[in-house]
Amino acid sequence: MRKKTGARPETLVRRNEILRAATDVFGSKGSVNGTLAEIADQVGMTHAGILHHFGSKTQLLLEVLTYRDKTDVEHFTEQHIPGGIDLFRHLVNTAIANAERAGIVQAFVVLSGESVTAEHPARDYFAHRYATLREEIVEAFTQVCEERGITDPGPVRHAAASILAVMDGLQVQWLHDPSAVDLAESTRFAIEAIVSATLHPAASDLAE
Repeated sequence: MRKKTGARPETLVRRNEILRAATDVFGSKGSVNGTLAEIADQVGMTHAGILHHFGSKTQLLLEVLTYRDKTDVEHFTEQHIPGGIDLFRHLVNTAIANAERAGIVQAFVVLSGESVTAEHPARDYFAHRYATLREEIVEAFTQVCEERGITDPGPVRHAAASILAVMDGLQVQWLHDPSAVDLAESTRFAIEAIVSATLHPAASDLAE
């Protein structure tokens, strides 16, 4: 990641202008068809000027994803993903919002898939993202259990990983055929099912 500490106020303003323009371009055209030249035109800069601020298209894409995450929680009091049952509602609301920004979802899916390869510039970003989200979901389960007096929930760490997996998997299916997959409602169903099964575990129908 390029360091931004010590940046002048006007530089930060300029970067945010670029991020907003990039969010619009990538959101409407995707990460492949959206170009740095088009982003540069929107903010009155050159292609080289964009690279001066972000270094590469991949880096800009990563910062657009970070920018998206920040704007998704800016309405919360502490501008941070909520805890407890509200976290699961927030994940559903994120899927609802993502259904209106296919290009950004495409960028996320492409970069997350590529990031599993060694030395990929997005590898650390996604590894940290998944680790952080898993822990936050585990903490949300713990809080809900404490509030409801649940002393023997299902395996919350498996549940946390499963929620993230199903959200990402549904995005891939939706990108391939939006008419066949309702991203928001499928995500709601999956998260509700996993949360319910974790808070109220029972014998599995798949057990031998």
